[in-house]
Amino acid sequence: MSATTQAPPNPWIGQVPPSPAGPLEDQDVRLPAPPLIPRPRLMQTLQFSLRQGDFLRRWDRAYGGDVFTLRGMIRGNPAITSHPDHVRSLFTAQPALAPSLTGESPLRPIVGPNSTLTALGDHHMRQRKLLLPPFHGDAVERYVAMISDVTEREINRWQTGREFQLAPRMQAITLDVIMSGIFGIEGRPAPGSPEYALRAAIKVLVRLSTTPVAQVSELLNIGRDEPVAGTRAGITLLDKPTYAVIRKRRASGAYESGSDILSMLLRTTTEDGEPLTDSHLRDELLTLVLAGHETTANSLAWTFERMLRTPAAYERLRDAVRSDEDSAEHVEAAIIEGMRIRPVIPIIGRRVTVPWRLGRYAVPADTPVAMSILLLHQREDLYPDPHTFRLERFLGHKPGTYEWIPFGGGIRRCLGATLAMAEQRVVMEAVMRRVDLVAPDPRPERAVHRNVTMIPKEGATVVMRARRP
Repeated sequence: MSATTQAPPNPWIGQVPPSPAGPLEDQDVRLPAPPLIPRPRLMQTLQFSLRQGDFLRRWDRAYGGDVFTLRGMIRGNPAITSHPDHVRSLFTAQPALAPSLTGESPLRPIVGPNSTLTALGDHHMRQRKLLLPPFHGDAVERYVAMISDVTEREINRWQTGREFQLAPRMQAITLDVIMSGIFGIEGRPAPGSPEYALRAAIKVLVRLSTTPVAQVSELLNIGRDEPVAGTRAGITLLDKPTYAVIRKRRASGAYESGSDILSMLLRTTTEDGEPLTDSHLRDELLTLVLAGHETTANSLAWTFERMLRTPAAYERLRDAVRSDEDSAEHVEAAIIEGMRIRPVIPIIGRRVTVPWRLGRYAVPADTPVAMSILLLHQREDLYPDPHTFRLERFLGHKPGTYEWIPFGGGIRRCLGATLAMAEQRVVMEAVMRRVDLVAPDPRPERAVHRNVTMIPKEGATVVMRARRP
């Protein structure tokens, strides 16, 4: 294509009208507050927690899009926005002006006060700088061969003609990968070892986390430093093997030459020259394990769930992979579209410390502002026919920085984004090449919420029709 020739417009990518946003420097400007949903706080909290997508879409339509306010469990009435200009203003703001809300999320009592996920300010930046190298560049390339081997072994276990849930099968793959990267464990750990007990505890907790008791506990954890009783029992189950793994590695001295994340953290010292405490190590390790495998696994599960209910897209990707005709581009487009239409993390937030403009509205200082990834990704003006999985939406077209945000953005962008995309590419390509899948039920699976994630209710149930060599 010559320099003067422009690519034809993508009919599945639109343009959003601009909407000014950012710190409201001119105090003389008088803008109204966003409309407030007229429902009792408890009702809104339950509806948001159980059916977040339906709840937010309803009020987004009622108020004409972009911004409205709800009564929630966190301090203040959160403003909900889904405009990319508003997202840009929050992602590019100085950290002191718009710190993350993760420290107030139900995750805080689970991952602890030392976690990079919930840390703010200088502490967050120090921890982020420390943990970034193992998730980028050559480190990720070293994982690719292992991801491929683990995926092939997993596919070989699938039985032709039988229904099974894809989500837990994807979790088995991503858990092996994250256990290798964090603990240096190649393959499955030996039965009876602390690493084996930790892997088993993670699987149990993930399975139990969608129960009604767990969901109520999550709500009660919001704004707390210590978990409530139901969550505390699960954390105790997880903490015992985690601390055992730390003690075992510290005592062995093997961490001095290890390249895994635990070894690296054991070699790390604080600003005072002291080694990190076991509790600090525990917080970082559990954050990486819990956040690093389940989100990637459910992203894959959602992409297959959506594609299998859009047979033309599934067949197009399958044919591209098996013919090697632009297969990498098609796989990438499928992953991006899957994460657009069903983002596993559906909402993220900041608490603005100064008055903030959000288009035609403004909110005062100390207001939580939540960016609904789900509403943003399903904007009709940005993504025409937004609820349909369209592979061509991202063929030859990269998503916009503030229009496609499944990994968040700015200085809080997910540390493991590069690894997560690499995992999805390898797994997607292998599954499409090796097996033929169908959905046993043409109806879409409903989204259910587990802590801060959105997952397919039936685990992305599929049937394998055939297996290829």
